[in-house]
Amino acid sequence: MSRKYSLFVVALVLCALAVGIVIGTLLDSDVRAVPRVAAPDATPLSIPDPVQLSNAFSTLARRVEPAVVNIITSKGRDQRRRSNRQDPGEEGDSFRRFFEPPFGDDGPFRGGSIGSGVVVDKNGYIITNWHVVEEATKILVRLHGDRKEYEAKLVGGDFETDIAVIKIDAGRPLEPAPVGNSDAVQVGDWVVAIGSPFGLDATVTAGIISAKQRELADAQAFQRFLQTDAAINPGNSGGPLLNIRGEVIGINTAIASNSGRYQGVGFAMPMNTAVGVYNQIVQGGRVTRGSIGISLNRSDDPEVLRAYGVEEGVIVAGVQTSGPADRAGIQVDDVILEIAGKKVGGGSALIDHVSSLPVGSEVSFIILRNGKRLTRQVLIGDRAQMFGDRGRSDLLNPPDEKQDPSATPSDLNLGISIQNVTAERLKEWSFPEDHGVVISRVESGSLGEAIGLRADDVIVSAGGQSVRSVEDIRTYRERLRPGDAVAFRVFRKLGSPRPGATTWTRFFAAGTVPGGQR
Repeated sequence: MSRKYSLFVVALVLCALAVGIVIGTLLDSDVRAVPRVAAPDATPLSIPDPVQLSNAFSTLARRVEPAVVNIITSKGRDQRRRSNRQDPGEEGDSFRRFFEPPFGDDGPFRGGSIGSGVVVDKNGYIITNWHVVEEATKILVRLHGDRKEYEAKLVGGDFETDIAVIKIDAGRPLEPAPVGNSDAVQVGDWVVAIGSPFGLDATVTAGIISAKQRELADAQAFQRFLQTDAAINPGNSGGPLLNIRGEVIGINTAIASNSGRYQGVGFAMPMNTAVGVYNQIVQGGRVTRGSIGISLNRSDDPEVLRAYGVEEGVIVAGVQTSGPADRAGIQVDDVILEIAGKKVGGGSALIDHVSSLPVGSEVSFIILRNGKRLTRQVLIGDRAQMFGDRGRSDLLNPPDEKQDPSATPSDLNLGISIQNVTAERLKEWSFPEDHGVVISRVESGSLGEAIGLRADDVIVSAGGQSVRSVEDIRTYRERLRPGDAVAFRVFRKLGSPRPGATTWTRFFAAGTVPGGQR
């Protein structure tokens, strides 16, 4: 009896356990049926089906990328360092042409550079920058999607626009990029840059045109750029700047940077200029421009003009000996008012006008000299024959020159102290003219400082009149009254790699005499 009772108790316990498990399971299922939500008012996100979204940038990139090439050049180490330097100027000057050593100084193309280019003819003609291929002993080109390297031939180049033409034989017709009209570009237009920054080929960046006709202080006479904020870096040199239709409207040439890397501002040579250079090179092998053998003030500063007694025109800052202007009787400090019956709008306009005139033609110039209008007939010369490559010298900071102890200092209340200087001393300095006075000191906060004068500058004219002594400056200063325009033609020393030589840059310093300053 007790055995049966024990079995009954065990069975009862097991039954109770089973019932408990079933009830627990039901309760747990009921709890899970109402889950806790962390954010009950949020709608879950869903991932859309993968669909290709087309846009103008990707379309033009696919269309133009085959025409953009990677260029590697081989140069001597000293040449590479010379070409890749920052242009001379003030500390902080930031106009830099940009290309990059492909593998560092010790790479297989020692002393070379990487740049970009754009195919413009199916037969293998490529536009790039002159500074990319200048003095190259070997030029190699890589096409998009083709790892083969094609050796290129230099067809020709133009230092003054930094445009060059090279040619490769790819054994097949190439796909050229469409050429656009850069005159149609407006500030605010979208643009795309394609090139090989840091050797990374087929790199695409986008931005807008932020300025047109941008002139830079240390650029050449024919370099007036399209300015863009599309990211361009070392290695982009020679690559195309495209409009939204995929047409080439510029050749990327330089950046504004304190580091040599992209800082938001880049410059491209307008395609209309590049096309003109390209056509002359492929047709005649060189670029021909008219010139009359003068240097001039390109700043078009109204204060300078007002000091010369005119509202518009271009002041002659230098005349090449035995050049066309010299033979026609044009002199330093003359103001050019008209050329062939057309008024001169400014320095850049004069350069463009004269350069387009046929070499050997005779043209009438109207000038103003000491308040009198004069006519001069000038025979247009060949700019390349007159000026050549003299703008390419490497310039270093010069040692300080000691002043002539026999010179007489004089403080003229313009905030400058000046000294006479002998013709012999000027000759020792390789000075371009035979007269002038040297500034020995510029006072802080003075008019002289405000208009940009510095110690060691040489003043050669004041208000259009030659300056040969301190007394000439004093006479000029005595005529000035508060509110008058003041203008000096000035030379400033730059260095030279040749021991004992000095290179000079010329400019105008102009402003207005403050009220009450005498």
